[in-house]
Amino acid sequence: MQLDTIIKGGTIVTATDRFEADIGIEGGRIAVLARNLEDAPEIIDAAGLLVMPGGIDSHVHLDQPGSPGIVMADNFETGTRSAAIGGNTTVLPFCLQAKGQTLREAITEYERKAEGNCYVDVAFHLIISDPTPQVLGQELPALIEEGYTSIKIFMTYDDLVLRDREILEVLDVARRHGALVMVHAEGYDTIRFLTDQLEREGKTAPFFHGPSRPVAVEREATHRAISLAEIVGTDIMVVHVSNRQAMEEIRRAQQRGLAIYGETCPQYLVLTEKDMDRTGMEGSKYVCSPPPRDTDSQLACWEGLQQGVFEVFSSDHCPYRYEDEAGKTNTKGKTSFRYVPNGIPGIATRMPILFSEGVGRGRISLNRFVALTSTNHAKRYGLYPRKGTIAVGSDADLVLWDDKKKVTITHKLLQDGCDYTPYEGIEVTGWPVRTIMKGRTVMEDGVVQKRKSGKQLKRTLPRTKVF
Repeated sequence: MQLDTIIKGGTIVTATDRFEADIGIEGGRIAVLARNLEDAPEIIDAAGLLVMPGGIDSHVHLDQPGSPGIVMADNFETGTRSAAIGGNTTVLPFCLQAKGQTLREAITEYERKAEGNCYVDVAFHLIISDPTPQVLGQELPALIEEGYTSIKIFMTYDDLVLRDREILEVLDVARRHGALVMVHAEGYDTIRFLTDQLEREGKTAPFFHGPSRPVAVEREATHRAISLAEIVGTDIMVVHVSNRQAMEEIRRAQQRGLAIYGETCPQYLVLTEKDMDRTGMEGSKYVCSPPPRDTDSQLACWEGLQQGVFEVFSSDHCPYRYEDEAGKTNTKGKTSFRYVPNGIPGIATRMPILFSEGVGRGRISLNRFVALTSTNHAKRYGLYPRKGTIAVGSDADLVLWDDKKKVTITHKLLQDGCDYTPYEGIEVTGWPVRTIMKGRTVMEDGVVQKRKSGKQLKRTLPRTKVF
């Protein structure tokens, strides 16, 4: 066997194992796992490093249109570059269907944006905002068959919210064709009511984004989403869960035997509502939905990660520039939190934050870290075993990780298209020093290679068993 690359001397960590071995790579795939491999044109010394499956971030927004005049900070080039900095080899961005647009038109547009512009592999989720009979009866089943096997729906936002009847219809199509529905669970009418009330009281600063979307709004929508899924008899993934009450709704559903899955994100582990209460517009840097909560909510999110209530840990990377009329400090945004774009960057900091706060502080094991950041994403979204593990035949998507390296997070390190990070100044222990995709180095010591070799992936139907 003629190997292309050998990775020598590292400690291999998967979702289930930890062992010492070399990795032999041929044709972009793992060809052999053994000790004392020697003969290859490229030999990478991984002594003293952890070798883990490349990160998979399954909740990412790139080059997505928003409100008039608002522009997302990252396109596919800058977003996937930053993903590589953070040790990721695959990201799953969203393809947003605008009102009146067909799903086929939407996916064609996003694939055109991504083509030739990605440093890491991408696979699209479909956002359905206009579930017409044609979409539900023809387009969606056909696209699921083609490998677009996950769908996102929203229970809030003017241009995205679906009524309960529409949600039921989408869930039913997903059930019949085996797709997974991701749910943004916040109550639309309640948010509108509270926002109007706060504005009448003159409470318009970024901080009041939080009170406009209290825990009860997320809890109620989570309960309703679970109930609708139970009625239809299908799986759902409740995304970016921020608090104890919503987490417990998911846990109770799981204890009743329902196929309800959960996701949480870094902002709910290390940020709080106090971060939105900063001078002037500084608080807008932390405005996302659901908003950061309190310290008890942080503890609840850790419980969810430890107990398996949350099976994936994603960034919900949704970047808008701060010093920008098309971003956080747009003219209308300065008049009310209502107009501050919802979303924060985090594609590069997801894995370091979870490693440092989770593995480093003894909250989760190394194997659980791999499951939460890679393997479970691959299984849940139809990429396993091609992605998400280190095994013979799998893509050679790997991250070499220095578990002792201390880094103070600054925006300059992250190389995205934004102009700030909400995690500025946080010190982490554990950092990716080399990102390898299909056997080729994409990032080494913070330097991203010029070659944009990421491909667009089609997926199988989700697997039910994860770690």
